Amino acid sequence: MTRISKRSAKKTTRRRREPIAGQWLLQHAKARFSELVRRVRSEGPQRVTVHGRDEVVVISAEEFRRLKGDLTGEALIAAMQASPHRDIEIEPSRAVMPVRKVSL
Repeated sequence: MTRISKRSAKKTTRRRREPIAGQWLLQHAKARFSELVRRVRSEGPQRVTVHGRDEVVVISAEEFRRLKGDLTGEALIAAMQASPHRDIEIEPSRAVMPVRKVSL
């Protein structure tokens, strides 16, 4: 006959980490999305973590537009017009490219 001893069952309590300002667990960000958006507006960018790693950063639309920059090309045109070398004429060189026959 084998004797089975019952081990004393210790209750392990998970240690709750104190939330770090500006950092959200994914499940908390999903459950309290409105609060997350309010904090983005009042405190700045908020990081969302998955399995303890930063995955995304939520930023305001205004900050996104600022970071994305001007995609119209106006800044490039202005820089070229302000260049001291704007009067230099550049002639594109044209070369005839050989055409190869491809048999099917």
